[in-house]
Amino acid sequence: MKRAAFPFVPVRLSLADLLGTEHLDSVCAARAALLGVPPDRVRGWASRRIDCYPRAFHQRLLALLPRVGDALCRGVAATPAGASSAAFAAATCTAAAPLSALGFLRVGEDGRLRLTTKSEHYHAPLGHAFPGYRLLDIARRLGMPNATHNNTRGAVTRLLEQELIAAAHGLDGDAEALQAVLEDRTLSGLNRVLNLETGSLAVEAGVKLMLARFYRVQPQDPPPPYTGRVPVLLVMGDQDGGLAGNYHGTTVTTQTLRGLWPGLAGKLAGADAYHIHALRPNQHADLAAAFERFERPPFKIAGFLHEIIMMNYGALRLEPAYLQAAYTWCARHDVPTLCDEIQSCLWAPGGFLFRSCGIRPSMVAIGKGFPGGEYPASRLLFSAALDRLPQFGALVTNGQEELAALAYLITLHWARRNAAATRALGEHYESSVRGLAREFPGRIASVTGERHLLGLAFHDLASARAFTAALAARGLDISAQTYKADCPPVALTKLPLTACHRTIDAIVGHMRAVCATTSA
Repeated sequence: MKRAAFPFVPVRLSLADLLGTEHLDSVCAARAALLGVPPDRVRGWASRRIDCYPRAFHQRLLALLPRVGDALCRGVAATPAGASSAAFAAATCTAAAPLSALGFLRVGEDGRLRLTTKSEHYHAPLGHAFPGYRLLDIARRLGMPNATHNNTRGAVTRLLEQELIAAAHGLDGDAEALQAVLEDRTLSGLNRVLNLETGSLAVEAGVKLMLARFYRVQPQDPPPPYTGRVPVLLVMGDQDGGLAGNYHGTTVTTQTLRGLWPGLAGKLAGADAYHIHALRPNQHADLAAAFERFERPPFKIAGFLHEIIMMNYGALRLEPAYLQAAYTWCARHDVPTLCDEIQSCLWAPGGFLFRSCGIRPSMVAIGKGFPGGEYPASRLLFSAALDRLPQFGALVTNGQEELAALAYLITLHWARRNAAATRALGEHYESSVRGLAREFPGRIASVTGERHLLGLAFHDLASARAFTAALAARGLDISAQTYKADCPPVALTKLPLTACHRTIDAIVGHMRAVCATTSA
C-alpha cells in the first residue's frame, strides 16, 4: 500500500470557526471601541483562516531530518549557570537546552539538531511553533485577554468546558445529547470541569473530591455520607506490591500515594486519617482482596486512582479486562474512580484513552498535551455526584486563562480531525518497534505501551544505558528508566502526533543501527 507523503488532513480555522461568529462580532466591536477605530478595521482578523499544519511546514522538517545529530549552527560560547536547586542543577543538560525549535526538531545550545522523540516530556504533541497556534496571536491582536478572575470565567473557557465533556463522551455537535450528559447525576456521569494549571493540581483536586465524602471541607458543611469511616485510597503499585508504580503529581498528598514522605504517610495512616493501598498491575486477585478487606467498617474505599499506560513504570499498560473488573468492583461499592490521563491525553484518537478501554471514570485528569506547550493548563473532568467542594476548595488564580483555553480548542480540533491518520501512524510506529524487538531479541527484552507511547525494555541496566546514550549521540531525545522496583530497564519514547511514516522510519532506523552495532 502506497504511503501518503503528507498523511494529515488539512485543517483551516479562524477564530470565528472555533468560537462562533456572534461572539467574535462582539469581541471586534469591543476592540474597535477601545481603539477608537471602525469595527471593519478589526473584523477581518476574526474571520482570517489559518492553515494549522501546512504541507510546506512539514516538508521543511523532512528536509532537515537527515541532519538530526549534526551541528546546524554555532553553539553558545557562554551560558548562565542559573540558581536552581542542587537536584535540578545536577540533572540539567545545557547542551540540549533550546536555542530555537521548529516542529519536532530543536537546536540545542551546542548548535546540534535534535529530534523530540519524547515530545518535550509529553507536553508538545504537535511539535514546536505549530502553525495553528497563530490563532493565539490573532486573539491577542483582538485584545482577548489571557488573565481573568475566577468569578469572570470567559466565553472561551466555558466553551472549552463543554467541548471537553462532549469529547469525553464521544459526542460531536449533538447539543441534545450533551444536555442529557450535563444533567446526569450518577457517579459515572462525567459532566463537570475544574480549570487548574498543572496535572498535579488536577489529581490533587480529584483526591479532595474523594476525601470530601469522609470529611467536611468547611466547618459549616453538613456531615459527608461516610463520616466516621476510615478512607482507603487504592493506587497502582509496582510488581512487588509496593507503591513505586504510580505517579500522580508532586503535591504532598499525591506524593504519599507513590511512597514518598513515608514518615508523614505513616502518621496519617496511624491516625486513621487515610490509608494508601497498592494493587499490583493487572492482578485481579489483588482487587478482590482489597475490596474484601476494606469495604467493611471501620474502613471504606475512598477511590481508585490509575493511569492506563504507566509511563513512569516502564510504559506498562493496564489491560482493559483488568480495568473493567476494577470499575465493576467500584460501581458495586460506590467507589469513585480517577483516570489520570495527564501523560496519555490527546495521544489517543479522540483525545481520551479511557474510551478505548470500555470504562466510565468518575474523574479524568488531563493537561500537558492539550495546550500544546503554549500554556500550563490542566483540567479535572468529574461527575456532578462528586460536586461537593466550595469554590476555593480547588482553585488557582491562573486556572481560567482564556488563551490557554483557546490553545486547548485549537489542539483538540486538529487532533480530532486527524484521529484516523495519527492512529495509523501510531500503529505503524508500534509495529515497527515490535518488529525491531523480534529482530534483536538479545538486545530488546520486550516492548510495552501503545502506538506513540512506547517503552523498549532491556535485559539489563548496562544495555539500556548504552542504547539511550547511543541514540542521544545521534540526536534523539530518549532516556532510560532504571530505578523502579521489579521493573526492567526501559527506554521511553513518546513521538509527536506530527511524526509521519518517513520520520518514524528514520527513528526506527537509528534504533536498528544502534542495536546492530551492539547486538548480543
